[in-house]
Amino acid sequence: MVSEKTAEYLPYAAMFIMLLLVQAGALLLTPAMNDAGYTAFDDPSAIENIAFFFAILIGFTAVMLVLIRYGGKKVLSAIIAFSVFLIFVYIFAAVSGAVFHNDTVTLLLTAILSIAATALLYKYPEWYVIDILGILICAGAASIFGISLEIFPVVLLLIILALYDAISVYKTKHMIALAEGVINSKAPILVVIPKSRDYSYIKQGVNLEKDKKERGAFLMGMGDLIMPTILVVSSSVYLSAGNIFFGVSLPTLGAAAGTFAGLAVLLWFVAKGNPQAGLPTLNGGAILGFLLGCAASATWCWIPVL
Repeated sequence: MVSEKTAEYLPYAAMFIMLLLVQAGALLLTPAMNDAGYTAFDDPSAIENIAFFFAILIGFTAVMLVLIRYGGKKVLSAIIAFSVFLIFVYIFAAVSGAVFHNDTVTLLLTAILSIAATALLYKYPEWYVIDILGILICAGAASIFGISLEIFPVVLLLIILALYDAISVYKTKHMIALAEGVINSKAPILVVIPKSRDYSYIKQGVNLEKDKKERGAFLMGMGDLIMPTILVVSSSVYLSAGNIFFGVSLPTLGAAAGTFAGLAVLLWFVAKGNPQAGLPTLNGGAILGFLLGCAASATWCWIPVL
């Protein structure tokens, strides 16, 4: 039997496990993604990639808020479904191509698995379906952007996104409105961590207006898992120098460990019951851990020469 006190902390432990699976999955997917050439930008060192990334993020957020405000939930659901489907296509195409080396087999498997995974998310959005496929989505997205951006642009991007997340949650509060709309539409861009084994996301959902003790589950945006993991992937791809530990460089390990430290700080605030911006602590922890890893391995070659 699990004690009541232990059961209270299990959801928090689950978040650490999910983060670990996303980062490990992203690193495992990276060779296949890299070999397949699935990059988002032609020049991974270009600083202007940050402006392009941020502009897309702002535009997509604005479209989602408009659709939520004016009753366009079906359109919103279709847009998210298509975006999720595309990520699955990249993931399954890269893995199938790396395993079978046959274009016909790769095309067939990619189509079947991508359609099946997307359909499962929307036809049966139970919490464990969302979480399992969500981990795959986060790992795939982090891998794509990690190989698409060199380290210096990634660090700048994470800083900008952390500031934006803090402003959008604590100042303008539009990110809270967006989260509420996504929850109401049950769009699969949040991971769900239940507080009890009999919880059902399909039947119960999550009401953010309730007191934290009355909510059936914790929620975490997929962006909170993806963004710091981009630095983990980028450092593994573009920083080969430095001490190696189990095949991974110290800066990469530092970025991963820093993200976990940031998550611990974030969960300390989450336990108080109010919505929290995740990226300030998660991105901040990843960057600090990465810098400490660079210092430990005497590796600073990622800094551009101006």
